[in-house]
Amino acid sequence: MISVETALSHIDNAARDLRKRQRIMARPLKKSVRHELAHDVKAKLTHPPADMSAMDGYAVKLADIQAVPCPLKLIGEARAGQPFSKALGAGEAVRIFTGGVIPRGADSVIIQENTQISGDIVTIMETQDSPRHIRRAGLDFNVGEVLISAGTRISPRHVAVAAAGNIAQMDVLQPLKIALLSNGDELKPVGHDLKSGQIINSNGPALTALLESWGAQVIDLGIAADNKDDFTARIKQAESSSIDADIIVPIGGASVGDHDLAKPSFTAQGYDIVFSKVAVRPGKPVWLAQKQGRVVLGLPGNPASALVCAHIFLRPLLGQPLGFVTARLSRDMAKNGPRESYMRGHAQINSSGQMSVHAFPRQDSGLITPFARANVLLRLPPHSGPWAAGDHIDILPLTPLIAPLMTLP
Repeated sequence: MISVETALSHIDNAARDLRKRQRIMARPLKKSVRHELAHDVKAKLTHPPADMSAMDGYAVKLADIQAVPCPLKLIGEARAGQPFSKALGAGEAVRIFTGGVIPRGADSVIIQENTQISGDIVTIMETQDSPRHIRRAGLDFNVGEVLISAGTRISPRHVAVAAAGNIAQMDVLQPLKIALLSNGDELKPVGHDLKSGQIINSNGPALTALLESWGAQVIDLGIAADNKDDFTARIKQAESSSIDADIIVPIGGASVGDHDLAKPSFTAQGYDIVFSKVAVRPGKPVWLAQKQGRVVLGLPGNPASALVCAHIFLRPLLGQPLGFVTARLSRDMAKNGPRESYMRGHAQINSSGQMSVHAFPRQDSGLITPFARANVLLRLPPHSGPWAAGDHIDILPLTPLIAPLMTLP
């Protein structure tokens, strides 16, 4: 049985092998979310493209408004998308709107609230000693500037900046293809009427949703019966040209019972076992195998174990590193045992900006409801603790930890 650290080093090696299988493909901007960027994205234009007004008001020369009230002759207007074509002379002003290009000769904008208008005369009621209310050309970015770095997992906010840079499509890595293989005569699909001894396969839908949120392409191989022929047929299906899975994830069947067929079935098909047990709780039966660049990550069948191991081992296999942060315990915790433990819990940020966390009292690996309420996993090193309320502990966020930091009026 190896440590979590050693297992993750093997996972990193497998992840590097998997990257060699990924092709680069062009994706339309709106279809790029959750893909990994293959090349830097560089701006095709400057933003803003010219000096522009940040307010509705009047474009003026600072030299004209050193003493107020100051009447200026109104000679035109500059709307967004419709610049004023002439240059501004002494004693003149141009009506300008937010997003309008600053006319030649003007060097500041007076907001309309600080003016009075009468016919074609605008009277400036505020002095300025330096330019104001102008967004300079290139304030955001310039043509050729890197907007998004290669390796970034594209999110909607990245789409926003790419669109502003006039990027219509991006080169991304083809998503890794993951084949899920549930196992057990007792498992039935969601919506099935159950007989005595049968249970619903919740792992398949849960892992599908989780993996797709991480940007993977998921193929469900269904539920293999507890016989080697059926298990082997589904392995060959995952390897077939029609699927050609990068990663196969068998769920369950990894213990030492007579009907635990996962590892023997894969080794019979030429897969080399990299590791077969990890000193982790929950999830000790997690295992890793490889064959010709294809990777198998076996997950335990208990729902909590499967989901914990997906977060700890499967996500890094997709090339997405674990992002631990530190929080203060809000409650005392007992000493941990010999295995590195991951407890489902809840973290929150208080009005002072401090993050506190507590573990749920029910941590049995067969329980699913604690995961529905959890937003973090608490990491407990082997033989660590006990902990008192206020002690720091590492946590792995399951969702973005966003909470209000102040009370708004």
